[in-house]
Amino acid sequence: MTVFLEALALVARPDVLATIAIASFLGIVIGAIPGLTAVMGVALLVPITFFMDPVPAISAIAALAAMAIFAGDIPGTLLRIPGTPASAAYVADGYAMSRAGRPERALGLSMASACIGGVVGVILLMTAAPLLARFATNFSSVEYFWLALLGLTCAAIISTGSPLKGLISLLFGLWIATIGIDAVAGQPRFTFGSIELMGGVSFIPAMIGMFALPEVFKNITSKASRQEPPEMGPIFPGLGTQLRKRWKNLARGSLTGSVIGALPGAGADIAAWVAYAIAKRRSKTPEAFGTGHDEGLIEAGAANNGALSGAWVPTLVFGIPGDSITAIVIGVLYLKGLEPGPIIFVKSPELVYAIFIAFLLANLLLIPFGWAIIKLSRNLLRLRPCYFAPVVLACCIVGSFAINNSAFGVLTMLVFGLLGWLFEENGIPLAPAILGIVLGGMLEFNFVTSMLKSQGDLTIFFSRPVAAILGVIVIAMWLLPAISALRKLRAKAA
Repeated sequence: MTVFLEALALVARPDVLATIAIASFLGIVIGAIPGLTAVMGVALLVPITFFMDPVPAISAIAALAAMAIFAGDIPGTLLRIPGTPASAAYVADGYAMSRAGRPERALGLSMASACIGGVVGVILLMTAAPLLARFATNFSSVEYFWLALLGLTCAAIISTGSPLKGLISLLFGLWIATIGIDAVAGQPRFTFGSIELMGGVSFIPAMIGMFALPEVFKNITSKASRQEPPEMGPIFPGLGTQLRKRWKNLARGSLTGSVIGALPGAGADIAAWVAYAIAKRRSKTPEAFGTGHDEGLIEAGAANNGALSGAWVPTLVFGIPGDSITAIVIGVLYLKGLEPGPIIFVKSPELVYAIFIAFLLANLLLIPFGWAIIKLSRNLLRLRPCYFAPVVLACCIVGSFAINNSAFGVLTMLVFGLLGWLFEENGIPLAPAILGIVLGGMLEFNFVTSMLKSQGDLTIFFSRPVAAILGVIVIAMWLLPAISALRKLRAKAA
């Protein structure tokens, strides 16, 4: 209880509350503008967090992400242009409601579902993370090796699109992670004589480049013209009655999002699609989905923000990012001198609970901020997305330079921005590459450490019960797709 009160005091400071409010406003504006995603907003926020203490820095990221994911529903509902990838799952239902003259009902349901899903996700996060942390304090390098490999495997297999393209993206990220001086042997690798590359590729400029620049390129080349959003009526009348009627969808979507979000590399995008599919399968009127039905919209909307909270579980407990946003958070924690993992619950428990409280506050702020942005959305959506490209590009350059006060950071950002654009143009997902960069060092270090302990005996990776279970799970995840592909080939041959 003492730790909780200390955490509450940290969040209740005027500067922290003001930071959460400003970040929430920025998140809701960024999410409402088509092309400006939650991940890009968080990446652009990172340079500003350099000048903050850990609590307001992490709170700002949590608030911006929670708001941006919901705000992506606004252009999706009014213009059929999803503001974020997570909004794409139910954009047809929201837009159909809008065309039928009920845009305020569609956005009201999205707002309330996101708030409830986020709150449920935070409660599960506050419950599960400390219990897992106590369990994880007994982990050795062997368990951390398997956990890192599990995270990378999930990122490659669960990612949208072809598993092969996910694997290509993952291998690219792992190769980038090997650049620099080997942490064990002290040998330079892939530096090509560059002094700047001795310390490896700076993670934050790479992240900003891969997520922000492709959107800038898209907006510059976009031919979309201005569209007039429909008139907006009162939001709250009748909303509570409809939510009570769909309480099962709310509860199921919140839990689905929280569980899927805790899988490394999954994130809100996949959680929304899975929740929408479950809602359609369990519905008594599946034929109504896509025509303005509320079940899928409520369930997937709750899953979005539930997944955001769930993604923090592996991030804080094991130091393994649950999605692209928490991959950025890991970089910020390291910059603040905090190492994510079970030890953070021992060394700085008040900081962890302060993050939980800030996340809860950000989700509760969805209601007043959401109401305001829904009312203002007509004016915001009159602007063409390409007008924001110069501002975003300037933020990318300033943020990349500010990492080390070096032009090499800007060059890194531009190179990775071009690579990110090439990836997206060819349907290669970005998340596995980012997770490969983040987890590559952890995977290699724990593998080499384990091999040194056992003097080269590979059986060490199955010598402890938890390690053996994790190893079997990872190997099964690699083998099952191959077995499935072989069965399909035999069936075709037959």
